[in-house]
Amino acid sequence: MSKMILHEELFSFDSDLRKKYPVFCGVDEAGRGPLAGSVYAAAVILDKDTLIEGLNDSKKISAKNREKLYDIIVDQAVDYCIAEASVEEIDSLNILQATMLAMKRAVSGLKIKPDFALIDGNKVPELECPAEYLIKGDARSASISAASILAKVARDRYMIRIAEEYPQYAFEKHKGYGTKLHYEMLNKYGISDIHRKTFLRKLHNDTK
Repeated sequence: MSKMILHEELFSFDSDLRKKYPVFCGVDEAGRGPLAGSVYAAAVILDKDTLIEGLNDSKKISAKNREKLYDIIVDQAVDYCIAEASVEEIDSLNILQATMLAMKRAVSGLKIKPDFALIDGNKVPELECPAEYLIKGDARSASISAASILAKVARDRYMIRIAEEYPQYAFEKHKGYGTKLHYEMLNKYGISDIHRKTFLRKLHNDTK
């Protein structure tokens, strides 16, 4: 693993927030954009003395380093929970509401009940605790960054498992995103049970 940098400003942000909310969780999602698969979310509570090198926006970290950081976060977090909303829920609710549902499940699944939840993005799910959103939070808060890595790695692992069930779509390569390869496979094999029908309405109608 390449040398990872400690982004002190992420931990400083969290430290300042703990003055008001001693126990808070960072929350982020992974998989809003893909054409297939569940949307994932994670909630993470970090200890005030925990400093993890390499934490950053998960999109700025290599897949190999995300895997390493996943294990470190799971080991060092005070508490964490990873949750999902299914393809069926995405199609019935819409992707935004399904994402909010996955986030709600992640926070509700924490064994330690937080005083506050800090949500990445510009929307807040309905929670039992106070919550606020933070735009680009995965690059500003260590707790959100940790949540972004757990959600991203968990979803990638899930898509690799799905690829074994649906090998013709090569999910292990594109993780369900709308790449050229994915569209080629869709045109060749049609839509599967794991695809989001509401994301592929035209193709879905054409194949009825």
